[in-house]
Amino acid sequence: MSFSALSLNTQLVDTLAELGYQQPTPIQVEAIPAILTKQDVMAGAQTGTGKTAAFALPILQLLMADNQSDHAAKAIRALVLVPTRELALQVQQSFVKYAKGTDIRVGIAYGGVSIEAQQAVFNAGIDVLIATPGRLLDHLRQGALNLNQLNTLVFDEADRMLDMGFMDEIQAVLKQVPAQRQTLLFSATLDDSIFSFSKNLLRDPKRIEVAKPNTTAAQIEQRVYAIDSDRKTEFVSHLVRSKNWQQVLIFSRTKQGVDKLTAQLNKLGVATQSFHGDLSQGAREKVLQEFKQGLVQVLVATDVAARGLDIAELQYVINFELPFIAEDYIHRIGRTGRAGSAGLAITLFSQEDALLLEEVETLLDKRLPQQWYPGFEPDFNKMLPEPRRNSKAAQKQRAKKRALGGKKR
Repeated sequence: MSFSALSLNTQLVDTLAELGYQQPTPIQVEAIPAILTKQDVMAGAQTGTGKTAAFALPILQLLMADNQSDHAAKAIRALVLVPTRELALQVQQSFVKYAKGTDIRVGIAYGGVSIEAQQAVFNAGIDVLIATPGRLLDHLRQGALNLNQLNTLVFDEADRMLDMGFMDEIQAVLKQVPAQRQTLLFSATLDDSIFSFSKNLLRDPKRIEVAKPNTTAAQIEQRVYAIDSDRKTEFVSHLVRSKNWQQVLIFSRTKQGVDKLTAQLNKLGVATQSFHGDLSQGAREKVLQEFKQGLVQVLVATDVAARGLDIAELQYVINFELPFIAEDYIHRIGRTGRAGSAGLAITLFSQEDALLLEEVETLLDKRLPQQWYPGFEPDFNKMLPEPRRNSKAAQKQRAKKRALGGKKR
């Protein structure tokens, strides 16, 4: 199927051809026609499926068709809410690429940078705004933005916004947008929290699922290496150096863990940088640019910081530890294998993570066989792990413990 078959106009189709887009992805085939007819949409789509274009292209076409003479001044008519600064930048860049040759202006609002500089852009007039909830509220409270003309509201990676505790900010934003609007919700996972959130938000939405919920992309090879905890860093260094891997993304659970692993890998001769929320926005952008350019071989990140990263042809993801939340495993390895390319996701498994691995396998509904890597086999003289429990009661008990104990990222 071609993009023109989706009722996109000639200008957008030509732009896509210039960008090298050959045919629409499944999420684009389903979502674009629905959005063009101004339906609400609820879509389950993992990263790397082309979901940004799935909502950006029809939004741009609707804006291009809108009679500008009806507007005394440029007004925000499309708002895209995203959970992180990195995703905001990625989505903005996509809108700008697709809007080439039009007079549509795209603005962005996220924390960590000058609020006055952002407001100067708004004052010149914008049609589309991509924003994180917190910074958007800052602008609204200062009277720098008016959402009265809004036609389309998009929640991108809605599951992550809920995970990060943005519900209060989202509710505050909803009070300032028109009740009569088109609402689009995109989420990597469609679970009970998303359905509850969307119940009073969407009106008779078209529901789209491009893959079975909680599945990983078929082109991602998943390996689990059983290894002693005290040899993980040495093993990572061996893999990266012996195989000359470039652009390796490693996940650690905490900021402290990220910084510790970064220091250890650099000491072992692997060019490594940290990527987490304590870095300034400028520092994060610099690190990410160096990683994309190949100046940094390994990027060690927390789950929250890495959400929304878009690194073309990223081949390698390593879970230094398994995440406390099983769904985060899907988000992590979804950084690779994007747009149909092959990817390798490696999990370093030690005995203390036995129950976490079980929860991931339960979510995926399949086993992830453990392997031994020659020279890094686990020490069998050490204490063996407890028998793995696969009961729902055990999972609920562990979830309750984590909730009461809190979680750092």
